[in-house]
Amino acid sequence: MDLTTLAVFIPACFALNMAPGPNNLLSISNASRYGFVRACSGGIGRLLAFALMIALAAVGLTAVLHTSELLFLGIKFVGAAYLFYLAVQLWRAQPEAGAETAVTSMSVTRLARQEFLVAIGNPKAILLFTAFLPQFVDRASTVTQQFAVLGGLFLALECIAIGLYCYMGIYARRLFARPSGKRLFNRLCAGLLASAASFLLVARRS
Repeated sequence: MDLTTLAVFIPACFALNMAPGPNNLLSISNASRYGFVRACSGGIGRLLAFALMIALAAVGLTAVLHTSELLFLGIKFVGAAYLFYLAVQLWRAQPEAGAETAVTSMSVTRLARQEFLVAIGNPKAILLFTAFLPQFVDRASTVTQQFAVLGGLFLALECIAIGLYCYMGIYARRLFARPSGKRLFNRLCAGLLASAASFLLVARRS
């Protein structure tokens, strides 16, 4: 691919990776509760969902979302409902439990499933790949190969974003070390996830 194109794509892409969306908020919360390594490992679920979206965008299947209002609404409501469910669970979490108990109470597989469901349940994220990635594709060359390169770069930058947000979660855990502080932080994250769900509900196709 043209180096000029990549020089524009990489910073623009990283800005999208770092946007404080539902998955990044979830990484902060999970890192504060279960540790840096476990939260980062759970990010594999998000990467899998995004890889699937990129593949769908590459073959043009996401065009269905642009024309099917019912499908868009269905994905949106399911995604928002799951975010509300996570927000309620986080709001009701008991911060008094010891750190070791918290770490062992959620497996990496469950965290990855959480990340996957949050990502795949956001139709705006799916449409992002059909609106953003094609802007950097030269249709005179092999489109599929370019999608693979751009998608790979997106996922690599997403890994960096996951690490940075998980580090924020570790810092927040130290900042809110007391049980009352942990409860406040959990409820703040719950409120942000609920807000993200609300924004998802009012989102429209672009």
